[in-house]
Amino acid sequence: MSRKPQIRGQHGQTMTEFALVMPILLFLLLAIVQFGVVFNNYVTLTDAVRAGARKGAVARRLSSPQTVTETAVRNAATDLKSSDLQVTVTSTFVQGTDVTVEATYPYDIKVLGLVVKSGRLHSKMTERVE
Repeated sequence: MSRKPQIRGQHGQTMTEFALVMPILLFLLLAIVQFGVVFNNYVTLTDAVRAGARKGAVARRLSSPQTVTETAVRNAATDLKSSDLQVTVTSTFVQGTDVTVEATYPYDIKVLGLVVKSGRLHSKMTERVE
């Protein structure tokens, strides 16, 4: 008696399902990595603006407090490309007034070469001039 091959076997089913799901999982994984890079840039930008605002709050007696404040932001944002970083310092630098430091930095989330989302990260900090 000869055996007939089983046509209804499930050999290879798992491999086929994995091949169908793998591109979706890869897309999600790459999106998570790109989001992490953008979030890291946002944290760096926020910290740099905070450092600049603090420097501006104590720089009123310097010859050019606005330039010193902007330089402090750029020096603190070491992970960001300085030419893409836009910094705005607003203050009269009179004791008791506010110094406001704002900065923006471009971002784009690319997955497999496709830009999913792009724009500018924005951070703003206000301190009282001492």
